[in-house]
Amino acid sequence: MEPRYDIVLFGATSFVGKILTRRMAERHGFGASDKSEVRWAIAGRSKAKLDSLKDELGPAAVDLPMVIADAADEDSLAAMCDQTRVVVSTVGPYALYGEALVRACVDSGTDYCDLTGEVQWIRRMIQLYEGRAKTSGARIVHCCGFDSIPSDMGVWYLQQESIARFGQPCEQVKMRVKAAKGGLSGGTVASLMNVVQEAASNKALRKELADPFSICPPDHGSVRRQHSVKSAEFDKDLESWVAPFLMAAINTRVVHRSNALQDAPYGTEFQYEEATMTGRGWKGRARALAMAGAMGGFTLATAVKPTRWALERFVLPEPGEGPDEKAQEKGFYDLRFIGTTEGGQTITTKVTGQGDPGYGSTSRMLAQAAECLAFDIPDDAEGGFWTPASLLDGKLLERLQANARVTFEVLSVG
Repeated sequence: MEPRYDIVLFGATSFVGKILTRRMAERHGFGASDKSEVRWAIAGRSKAKLDSLKDELGPAAVDLPMVIADAADEDSLAAMCDQTRVVVSTVGPYALYGEALVRACVDSGTDYCDLTGEVQWIRRMIQLYEGRAKTSGARIVHCCGFDSIPSDMGVWYLQQESIARFGQPCEQVKMRVKAAKGGLSGGTVASLMNVVQEAASNKALRKELADPFSICPPDHGSVRRQHSVKSAEFDKDLESWVAPFLMAAINTRVVHRSNALQDAPYGTEFQYEEATMTGRGWKGRARALAMAGAMGGFTLATAVKPTRWALERFVLPEPGEGPDEKAQEKGFYDLRFIGTTEGGQTITTKVTGQGDPGYGSTSRMLAQAAECLAFDIPDDAEGGFWTPASLLDGKLLERLQANARVTFEVLSVG
């Protein structure tokens, strides 16, 4: 039987969920008779909060369908999955609240995407449910926000250009954050704190988090030792100092999984790293050292219970808090990708996004990933746990450029 909806937004009353709901309303109105034929609904555990969200959206939202479902109630999750082709989840931290919904989607054969960056949870979901997803046909796609669509699709785009121009992919690729402006929400902070807290008390998890191939299939075949920027370094290619990039821990893992799931089109010697540019000269070095020190200090502080409590109580935003709409619109990011082939040929590309990376831009990218899952993927595409680049590839790239204010371009070839 044909599902009632194409897309259901689960967690619509969360901070990111509200932004995503507005994005869907802007593109598709509030019903099939409005701006398009996309059938979508909002979902959450509280009818009162969903009603309040509809009130915020205005009188036109009175007919927006809603589904009552609770992350702790598996029957309600199963009933929600039965009504839709795709579920989009913004309910995190996913390690605490996400497994039941993934299991419901896997068991019902419902496609799913989210914006998690919790690599330890992704690995656990793959280990527990990938076999069942392949059987049911459910396509599960994690990391459909700023972590990790710009990195994953940025590498995919660079490699397509490299193959077209040089006849071979780049053996080495590095991403550099040239510029970015954005804020943190309480939901992102809660997810980050949960990962650090888990790792602080689990030596095996710390080892797993250090493995660049931790979410790749066991037979991935990659043999190249990976470099990780952990302190201040000078990048000769860009003539700039660089510092560690907070999202590298998840982005690099996703990029390597994309390579593995596509039968290693980037090669088994493929090397990938990420960092943040801080500028030239002694000022650039000082900024790089300061950023590296701040990240190390924050990680140490969150690993210790008293300082973690103080940060959560007095410094960091609480769940439901985040940058306002004006700040979301003013945000942006500019990422540079530098690739080198085995023969020494080079290509530099750029990925830019308009809107706060974690919220304004993430909400648009997540919406396009959901629509791509619902409308662009063949019905006979294999079930399993995919990445944006390995399943959605060029179709998502087109959607991002057309509808998400994300651009991809070649800067230089050498």
